[in-house]
Amino acid sequence: MSEDIILSTSGLTKEFGGFSAVSGVDLKVRRGTIHALIGPNGAGKTTCFNLLTKFLAPTRGAIVYNGRDITREKPAEIARLGLVRSFQISAVFPQLSVKTNVRIALQRKRGDSFDFWRSEEVLKPLDEEALRLVEAVGLSAFAELPAVELSYGRKRALEIATTLALDPEMMLLDEPMAGMGREDVERIEALIRKVSQNRTILMVEHNLSVVASLCDHITVLARGQVLAEGDYAQVSKDPRVIEAYIGSGVGHAH
Repeated sequence: MSEDIILSTSGLTKEFGGFSAVSGVDLKVRRGTIHALIGPNGAGKTTCFNLLTKFLAPTRGAIVYNGRDITREKPAEIARLGLVRSFQISAVFPQLSVKTNVRIALQRKRGDSFDFWRSEEVLKPLDEEALRLVEAVGLSAFAELPAVELSYGRKRALEIATTLALDPEMMLLDEPMAGMGREDVERIEALIRKVSQNRTILMVEHNLSVVASLCDHITVLARGQVLAEGDYAQVSKDPRVIEAYIGSGVGHAH
């Protein structure tokens, strides 16, 4: 296998009481790319994502990250290896400021406990690093604002900042644009493009225009299996993909 594959699965399968939500999925994510997992509702995207991030254990199959078999690893263990799922730590402390939320993530990265009573000189360097990350995601003006008061799109930006604090080599984003207005979508899209500079990103996303402009490679799932792969131009023209999307909808395009 080529050494530029950072994450791969072979025969990844998850059955729930006889129903195969994910069935024999072979996925290869190239290092340094933005890779999207798309498909109609019920395609198994979320289940697949939960298998990759170890929130579910596979029925069969293997997951390899950076040449290491992580099929049986725990979520905390793969995070230490640099594979981090964003939005699982949504603004953990809504009443605390944006900066403090990022600082806590930085403390976590160092293995420090949540010691709010730590001396100021210990926290000061972390504050500076936290503010750098806050600035990187465009939230400098909101650094002292309680997280709960942020708009939906800015909460997402904060979640990305807290994920970046863990210094991931690969980020897994679960529908980062869900529920957003266009302005927020554009902001988060630009942010993902920015943070992808020196890392790999795998995202589940419904918004196909985002996928079209942002993603290098796309895997289309349907009924728990890989239906098609390629760049957006390739998969969007694939008759099987068109059929899967239309077939899952209410009406038919005639």
